[in-house]
Amino acid sequence: MGTVQQSRAKRVAVGCVALIALVVVVSGCRPEPAATPSSSPSITMKDTTPSPSVSPIETQKPQADFELPTACEEIYSDAMLASLQSANPPLNDPGVTMLSTENADLLEIIHGGAPTLRCSWGQPSEYGLATNVTVIDDDQAAAILTALPAAGFGCEALGDGTVCRIEQKGVTLDDKEYTRGETHYVGDGAVVTTAWINFAPDGYTEDVVATLFG
Repeated sequence: MGTVQQSRAKRVAVGCVALIALVVVVSGCRPEPAATPSSSPSITMKDTTPSPSVSPIETQKPQADFELPTACEEIYSDAMLASLQSANPPLNDPGVTMLSTENADLLEIIHGGAPTLRCSWGQPSEYGLATNVTVIDDDQAAAILTALPAAGFGCEALGDGTVCRIEQKGVTLDDKEYTRGETHYVGDGAVVTTAWINFAPDGYTEDVVATLFG
């Protein structure tokens, strides 16, 4: 082959290579073909059909509707009220600061915001009593009935509830003997707490229970 022909052949070969490279570059810039949308797209639908109404199952006894008295005179029978007024007046002397219990579990409930009526009898001295009537729920009632026996109270049934008692005798720094105690009743919807010192009228708590709970 002559020199001219060889030179022409090289130009043709280079031209072909350049053309091939151009095709490759153009093909490389060509966008991917768009995906063909499915004729049946998959869509998750939220079920908006309302669920059938199901009545809740009661698992515990409904709370009793206990109505807290508005005055101390309402927690006693007429006979007991007259006896207290005669034996150790006055009712609710502002100087009497005696608590109706010294039990920490009961105090937490009484002073925890529960509706409470406080009543005391006597003047500031070592002779008198204090009673609280406090609204409670079933859980609080169960907690009280667990705490009192653990604290040394003796408990027994009274009416539809439980009464718990404790008593202590001692001598003051002035060598004076004293007797003090607490009597608490846990009823349906309320607890009646009473602390006394040297003054424990017969049938006191029983009268309150009969008046309030029937």
